[in-house]
Amino acid sequence: MPLNRRTFLESSVAVGAGATLATGVATAPAQAHGPRPRPAKRYSFTVMGTTDLHGNVFNWDYFTDKEFDDKAHNDVGLAKISTLVDQVRTAKGKRNTLLIDAGDTIQGTQLSYYYAKVDPITARRGPVHPMAQAMNAIGYDAAALGNHEFNYGIPVLRKFEEQCDFPLLGANALDAKTLRPAFPPYSMHRLRTPHGRDVKVAILGLTNPGIAIWDKANVSGKMVFPGLEEQAAKWVPKLRSMGADVVVVSAHSGSSGTSSYGDQLPHVENAAGLVAEQVPGIDAILVGHAHTEIPEYRVKNKETGKDVVLSEPLKWGQRLTLFDFELVWQKGRWVVEKVGAQVLNSNTVEEDPKIVGLLSDEHKKVVAYVNQIIGTSTATMATADAPWKDEPIIDLINHVQAETVKAALAGGEYAALPVLSQASCFSRTAAIPSGQVTIRDAAGLYVFENTLEARLLTGAQIKDYLEFSARYYVRTPAGAPVDTAKLTNADGTPDYNYDAVYGVTYEIDIAKPAGSRIVNLSFGGKPIDPAAQFVLAVNNYRASGGGAFPHVANAKQLWANSDEIRNTIIQWVKAKGSIDPGQFASVDWKLTRDGVPVF
Repeated sequence: MPLNRRTFLESSVAVGAGATLATGVATAPAQAHGPRPRPAKRYSFTVMGTTDLHGNVFNWDYFTDKEFDDKAHNDVGLAKISTLVDQVRTAKGKRNTLLIDAGDTIQGTQLSYYYAKVDPITARRGPVHPMAQAMNAIGYDAAALGNHEFNYGIPVLRKFEEQCDFPLLGANALDAKTLRPAFPPYSMHRLRTPHGRDVKVAILGLTNPGIAIWDKANVSGKMVFPGLEEQAAKWVPKLRSMGADVVVVSAHSGSSGTSSYGDQLPHVENAAGLVAEQVPGIDAILVGHAHTEIPEYRVKNKETGKDVVLSEPLKWGQRLTLFDFELVWQKGRWVVEKVGAQVLNSNTVEEDPKIVGLLSDEHKKVVAYVNQIIGTSTATMATADAPWKDEPIIDLINHVQAETVKAALAGGEYAALPVLSQASCFSRTAAIPSGQVTIRDAAGLYVFENTLEARLLTGAQIKDYLEFSARYYVRTPAGAPVDTAKLTNADGTPDYNYDAVYGVTYEIDIAKPAGSRIVNLSFGGKPIDPAAQFVLAVNNYRASGGGAFPHVANAKQLWANSDEIRNTIIQWVKAKGSIDPGQFASVDWKLTRDGVPVF
């Protein structure tokens, strides 16, 4: 490289001074030592990330009608995230940051329900979705599609997409007919450096293959969802060939390598770790879907041997991930030298007044809506003990579902068959108060936007279904003390994957190994006939394979409804006017050990 005048003078002075110190006379020519090496050009930037926001703008629980709180005193919502984002941009320089999300944005709270169903964004001159308003105001650069984006149907999703100032990415959400991307696969972002050439950062969005199962009614024949690994392997080389210096994947997929739907799909549900391991050329992955907190997790790519940094911020806006990148200029291009990740806790800051002011009217509308009185109850019912006892509040869900299915099948071919029903304890803090009952009370029983179906099963299949459900309990020998805090969620089974079945009676012997726990299964006071036919009232998540329960996904569908189960419960309470547990509640199942009840 030829010397410019400044370089020559600097090197000459340095060399001359050194020679004088050594000998007293500058005898060595300056050229003998050559020019001092230029310091390497470096640039640092930060990618911030959220995931699984699930309709949380404010630190508010619409089901309890008060500020959100949990045992760890976490806070939720984009208003808190906004404050953290502003702090990071101030510290790093706004031009040296990007902000992305890993999906599940428009479902989960009564705020998101209200603007999908009560005052829908799809209406003529309808409102702008609060999540779009908040994310636009905060300045998101891109977001991956989550599976819950499809819950309200494609028209709602497309309207939300239209209202966002940033792209919704889904490289593996393909048009069913053309097999071309139905959404932008990636977005490319330029970051200016003090050293001439910009840094090009590619964000590749990947969503969850389970959409094909969980939202079959909304996407069947319209979209298909191939595996994350397959599509990442297709797109990452393309992004590199387009000049991407850095590739970040935003994946609505956990890192465990497991699938809740078993082998019903050839694609892995939680594939983020597999993508990191199998696809070269990725620098970092923002992980979503699993609702766990992973500040930093490194996976070695099999082909390159390089670490890929993964991070999953806790759901609902409880955490903000920071990926800090350090780049160096080598051989005419930017090279990633170092990547680190951490999470910031949103309970350390106040809500951003900008977001509070922007959406306070929408918030007030939803608070008024959920506090509408729809009936009364003769008794208080709660879910606190529902994971291990047959509680009236779960019977209420099952009773409403069974009645709804019976009415739908009346007069038809299957009207004479007995109707059973399944329900889970979705929240251990849900309650129906004695006295006046509001929409939020009823809706709090069913926090998911599931719809209702009727499937045809045999007695033998019902037993298999119950055995699978009973895996939820930790095996506890007869005579050993029972601690309810350690009794449930065996092998990580979540509460929503434990079903109580209504319409039959049975015992669950928790002293026995999983797979042989269902005892004295009876219908109508007699042992169940393995060949007898039953109608099972079941939610669409379970019916389409969610939780990988046996038989139900392949069972004949007799009826399906597009209305959310929570809305069915609300309408039932409105129609009845009063909830009386004496009319539907009974203890039909219990935990036992060697025939002795646990409780």
